[in-house]
Amino acid sequence: MTAPVIEAEGLGLHYRRRRGAWALKNCTFALPAGRIVAVVGPNGAGKSSLLALAAGLLRPTEGRIAAPPRERLAYVAQDKPLYGQLTVAETLRAGRELNPDHWDAAVAERVVDAGPLPPKARVRSLSGGQRTRLALALALGKRPEVLLLDEPMADLDPLARHELMGVLMADAAEHGTTVVMSSHILTELEGACDHLLLVQGGRIRLDGAIDELLAAHTLLTGPVGDLAPHSVVDSRTTGRQLTALIRREGPVEGPWTSVEPSLEELLLAHLRAARTPEGASA
Repeated sequence: MTAPVIEAEGLGLHYRRRRGAWALKNCTFALPAGRIVAVVGPNGAGKSSLLALAAGLLRPTEGRIAAPPRERLAYVAQDKPLYGQLTVAETLRAGRELNPDHWDAAVAERVVDAGPLPPKARVRSLSGGQRTRLALALALGKRPEVLLLDEPMADLDPLARHELMGVLMADAAEHGTTVVMSSHILTELEGACDHLLLVQGGRIRLDGAIDELLAAHTLLTGPVGDLAPHSVVDSRTTGRQLTALIRREGPVEGPWTSVEPSLEELLLAHLRAARTPEGASA
């Protein structure tokens, strides 16, 4: 088996300025190389903290996280920090000069030109969506082995979001880039990502290949009854009608209709099941 590209064991991050404020607690996971990974969870779940730890911008309070060194990794934060006084062209030139051995000018310019972004426009004059496009151009131009994206598409309109997602998927397929992308917009993820990391309350709730996770669960509807020996993730009862998401433990027997859940149904069920946090999040 291929060694994980990012691996964490017992990972925890505590913000000392706030009493009892654990952003992450006892997180253990392994992300395989060459995957497009969705880091999913509600606002405040700990997604941004997890990506900042993987990027080496934060040090864990406890446990460990192993990731590629910074020269093989690119990270785009939520606020897309760029130098406002530079122009678009100067920003791309800085990216080339900072990464002389592996700068891919063609892919960076392709992302910028699709905007389009005027080369002489100063960064401070750009819209949020334009800044996002420029930040992604810098990240992809670096030709990283691992690309960490924190809510990358939040500032983009639906068409631009679709186009840039296509660029990311094509780049990952061509170069084997591992893309780790946090988001709470499910439409960004379904059909694009193949590995899932579900974070809630600073804990890892799910970790695995999306196809395998979906296949391991079944959505049941039918009369109220005993679902043993299966593990019930979430269930709702309306009158005499039961709807439940289960982890199968053998064949499903009984007077129920069973289907494989969608990614959205899987995520919502696990989020409802873990609604009561076990620790503070950030």
